[in-house]
Amino acid sequence: VNVTYDASASLVVTDDNIPYVYSPGDIAWVLASTALVWIMMPGVGFFYSGLLRQKNALSMIYLSMMTSAVVSFQWVFWGYSLTYSSTANAFLGNLKNFGLKGVLGKPSIVSARIPSIVFCVYQLMFAAFTPMIAVGAFAERAHLGPLMVFVFVWATIVYDPIACWTWNTNGWVSVLGGLDFAGGTPVHISSGTAALAISIYLGQRHGYGSEELVYEPHNTTYVVLGTVFLWFGWFGFNGGSALSANLRAAQACLSTNVAASVGGLTWMLWDYRIEKKWSVVGFCSGAIAGLVAITPGSGFVGSPAAILFGVTAGTVCNFATQLKFLAGYDDALDIFASHAVGGLVGNILTALFAQASVAGSDGYTIIRGGWLDHHYAQLAIHLADSAAGMSYSFVMTTLILWVMDRIPGLQLRVHNDTEIVGIDGCEIAEPPYNYVSLGSELKPSPSDPVTDNVEPDRRGEND
Repeated sequence: VNVTYDASASLVVTDDNIPYVYSPGDIAWVLASTALVWIMMPGVGFFYSGLLRQKNALSMIYLSMMTSAVVSFQWVFWGYSLTYSSTANAFLGNLKNFGLKGVLGKPSIVSARIPSIVFCVYQLMFAAFTPMIAVGAFAERAHLGPLMVFVFVWATIVYDPIACWTWNTNGWVSVLGGLDFAGGTPVHISSGTAALAISIYLGQRHGYGSEELVYEPHNTTYVVLGTVFLWFGWFGFNGGSALSANLRAAQACLSTNVAASVGGLTWMLWDYRIEKKWSVVGFCSGAIAGLVAITPGSGFVGSPAAILFGVTAGTVCNFATQLKFLAGYDDALDIFASHAVGGLVGNILTALFAQASVAGSDGYTIIRGGWLDHHYAQLAIHLADSAAGMSYSFVMTTLILWVMDRIPGLQLRVHNDTEIVGIDGCEIAEPPYNYVSLGSELKPSPSDPVTDNVEPDRRGEND
């Protein structure tokens, strides 16, 4: 690779005797956005940790870092190639870029404005963030070791194909004209639906439906801290998806902030009607719902529409948290309600309010728009994309869990005694707060006393 600079200080990369010209400003913006998205992974770890009981707090923070590390290897090994190889079919790529072979100075498959190596590291953050959302469904009831295997396999079998058919120019959703700016289906619908499959397959936590599991978030400050990291990183998540420092990136950042703000206020006001209290957790949950919903539309809709995204997501996702009580599954962190339902809301609203003028603010993107631009077929495309993403993620996640459950050493569900003691104590043995007593949390229910000799871990059932 021969690298030079022209008279305007633009980067000129000559590869195979073909010169490619890149703006250092565009490269800098995407690399800065990469760092912003990375901070979202510990952000979701802290958010989940704060919502759980103290004895399981550290495990979620650990999982955020572990997931980032595992997917970083998976992405370099074959994840990027399976998602973005230029010779991909309508559903999945191949191993053309195995080990990132040929990924350096040539333009990325999605945008000619940045080199493929820059696009690769940026998309790595999306690939790592997505399974981290899903693994929150394992909260308080899963072995940590096998989760590394689950994350690698899930990223390969679930995330890579869905991202390929959505964002690879050869993918069937891309060919149909689907509009998904930053991951409504590949990120949020896929991970939220996977969380539902995990919750159903693993079964309810010990004591579910009794007073034993009626608890407040153990650290509301962690919930706020996690929300701050997520909100901060989402500017890179959505704004960086413009893949260039331009007006469209600025519009995406503005829409992101507006939707999060309105979503937080909406959820908090819905909760206020019940207890007449201003819930911090409610505001944070609503902000996340707003961020999720605006993700697919942030580069396609204007600021007024972003307000509607926030209101709708804050309302629909709030009421969707009741689905677990109606259906009887134990989604401890309401991941399905916030991410799968929020992603579906975002996909539908994007189909309605996408505008060619907003997308074209970068100077080169041309779309037919949504219903505001009288392109009514856009809704059908997005409904098909959402249904395909939900169905594929649910079935494949369940299949992965079923296979792992039958391989010695890869069973995920812990025994009841481990649940009572806590994942931190049994799987990590490093308490998050050395100065706080766990005595009250370790008291067993009268119907299921803790034995002195803890039985070997196995996939357990409630006694």
